[in-house]
Amino acid sequence: MADNARPAHEGEEHLEEVGAKLNWLRAGVLGANDGIVSVAGVVIGVAGATTNLIAIITAGLAAWVAGAFSMAGGEYVSVSTQRDTEKALLEKERWELKTMPHEEFDELADLYVQRGVTPEVAQLVARDLTKHDALRAHADAELGIDPDALTNPWAAALSSMIAFTAGALLPMGVVLLPVDAATRVWLVVAAVAVGLLLTGWVSAALGKAALGKAIARNVGMGMLTMAVTYAVGALFGSAVGV
Repeated sequence: MADNARPAHEGEEHLEEVGAKLNWLRAGVLGANDGIVSVAGVVIGVAGATTNLIAIITAGLAAWVAGAFSMAGGEYVSVSTQRDTEKALLEKERWELKTMPHEEFDELADLYVQRGVTPEVAQLVARDLTKHDALRAHADAELGIDPDALTNPWAAALSSMIAFTAGALLPMGVVLLPVDAATRVWLVVAAVAVGLLLTGWVSAALGKAALGKAIARNVGMGMLTMAVTYAVGALFGSAVGV
């Protein structure tokens, strides 16, 4: 090999790293999707009740802020619970390694036997991994946890807030366009349809699902949401004489 040749697989991401990035990307796309549908549903619903632009913008901003903080809070609580569980499992594993090392060694070797490794090789693998980092070896084989890469609740909360906000910008941006009330409603519907088409396509591509069905479901549910909220707003507006 030449001195300047690149070693094989240098910089290549492993399956776990790729999977983690795909999960974050998928969560981001879903958060943006929620932002689009939630805020569009609110502004369309209010537009069905009144043509007052200030009222529509106010409702949209309220839905945007409430939705973004709700998403962030939900992610923070959920991921914090997951992190606490991971830390408790790791602490239990540390105690077991300290108080019953021989039993833990046999358990680790048996896990590799269950994965198809011969008992002799499993013993060698368990021995080498235990010498290198016993906790990491058991955390990976038994729990599927990386002790140095526990889930971060603040990162999850911030990413959810940003994703929701990115989605909310689409209907809010259209609402601010200087057009008449009827045109504004149809522009929001059109913009949301395009936005949901894109998020549906990305979600399907990430999940390796059928593109047509995924996009149709995504756009269809968004359109249904806006149709229902507009009808509710129109009925309410007629009832109270807005």
